[in-house]
Amino acid sequence: MIKARDIMTTDVITVHESMSVRDLARLLAEKKISGAPVVNDHGALVGVVTESDLIDQVKRVHIPTVMALFDAFLFLENPDRLEQDLKKMAASTAGEICSKNPVTVGPDTPLDELATRMSEDGIHTLPVMDEGRITGIIGKTDIIRSMARQQ
Repeated sequence: MIKARDIMTTDVITVHESMSVRDLARLLAEKKISGAPVVNDHGALVGVVTESDLIDQVKRVHIPTVMALFDAFLFLENPDRLEQDLKKMAASTAGEICSKNPVTVGPDTPLDELATRMSEDGIHTLPVMDEGRITGIIGKTDIIRSMARQQ
């Protein structure tokens, strides 16, 4: 059975949480990667940043639909989404724009579990952790590449 250690990229490009969004965009473009783990001064994983996070910076703001009923206003959608969108749009560093509390996997996580997590949780980049350290990274391309090799 194929495991994370068999398909992960071991030369992991990490970004510091203080890296500017502009430098982050430049790095992802130059290295042709779709995301990277975000680390703090101690090298600890604090989040994951992806191309989607960068795209969120330039999208239109979606104003939640509100309905007035008597003296109250009822949000027909989650107003927290607006707050999250505005925070991402105003972010200037990788630490501010990244997804916090990232889903991680271990080196022995089987391929089917990796694919399930990516699909069901809408995740594009999975850091592989071993004894509290980032030892690899798995992207959607790695999963697809492993599928092509199997057949």
